[in-house]
Amino acid sequence: MKMVKLLCVCFLLVAGLASPAFAVPQTTCPIMGGEVNKDLHVDVLGKRIYVCCPYCIGEIKKDPAKYIKALEDSGQELELAPVSE
Repeated sequence: MKMVKLLCVCFLLVAGLASPAFAVPQTTCPIMGGEVNKDLHVDVLGKRIYVCCPYCIGEIKKDPAKYIKALEDSGQELELAPVSE
């Protein structure tokens, strides 16, 4: 019985570490690594990516999936891009 409890606890710990529940809002520019300017963003692949300067918008547009993955892998949660009607 102790072994079952131990396995359950281990499973919950591993599942919790792999969960995006620990994601925080985006705070760093994926290009320059500095603080984002919430007035500057680019909407790509259904996500909104904030940046620090206009230069970074062009860089993200070259390979948006790369930067989305990097931000999400670092635990930063990206907002969904607004859907235009």
